[in-house]
Amino acid sequence: MAAGICDGRVVIVTGAGRGIGRGHAVEFARQGARVVVNDLDTALDGSGAGTGGAAAEVVAEIEAMGGVAVANGDDVADWEGAQRLVNTAVEAFGRLDVVVNNAGFVRDRMFVSSTEDEWDAVVRVHLKGHFAPARWAAQHWREEAKAGRVVDARLVNTTSGAGLMGSVGQSAYSAAKGAIASLTLVQAAELGRYGITANAIAPAARTRMTEGVFTEMMAAPTDGGFDAMAADNVAPLVVWLGSSESADVTGRVFEVEGGKVSVADGWRHGPVIDNGARWEPADVGVAVRKLLAQAPDPTPVYGAE
Repeated sequence: MAAGICDGRVVIVTGAGRGIGRGHAVEFARQGARVVVNDLDTALDGSGAGTGGAAAEVVAEIEAMGGVAVANGDDVADWEGAQRLVNTAVEAFGRLDVVVNNAGFVRDRMFVSSTEDEWDAVVRVHLKGHFAPARWAAQHWREEAKAGRVVDARLVNTTSGAGLMGSVGQSAYSAAKGAIASLTLVQAAELGRYGITANAIAPAARTRMTEGVFTEMMAAPTDGGFDAMAADNVAPLVVWLGSSESADVTGRVFEVEGGKVSVADGWRHGPVIDNGARWEPADVGVAVRKLLAQAPDPTPVYGAE
């Protein structure tokens, strides 16, 4: 294979057996990276670990095009499993440069109907499933930096429009994805001293998680034109963020859909009224209404009428 922008780099992609994650893994390999393809091969709702066939199929696809990859079936939200995942990269390829946290599933439910088990399962796979692999990778990279070796490492996390704006019927998913955006900011602030950047993407694409809920929006074109919702469209941004070229970009959240890339403009300090003393409750309402009149309207929650 010809050299690409990630030539020689070693990349872990979680949830890479299908959809967006598969697109990441294949494009990283096309761009010269050696890839650890992680996938539990579960159902859409995360139930039932499969045979590992999904990851093996992606590895075979990468090898067929001349690339190098290995499969890994560890649970990214399991502490020891996440450590094994990081160790897989180091043991197979002698190094690790990039972790793309992509794995996840949905159990959609209106908030008042949500169960504790559904909440725990969704938050676990998305939020802890981002924390655990990144934590072990960061420890590895910190040790490399302390040993005097140059670290040029990347964390690429996956949030969502639901995490940035909220989504009706997806309270657990939205909460976990919003937390991932905040986690990314902290990672960028804390890990930069070791040569590690952290960024997040909020993709919109046709996957098992979206095609049943947003059927019309996610449908492929029938006229042979550009398939804006194809899952593979997300990969170019992620691969660039995983390359050495992105070393000066950290702490950012990018929205990506089809051929569109944008930088999300998140929470920031807004208008202020300083009373100069403790407020009387009866006076607060007038101040709040003045502040709201100066502030932009919030972006509507997805699915809200």
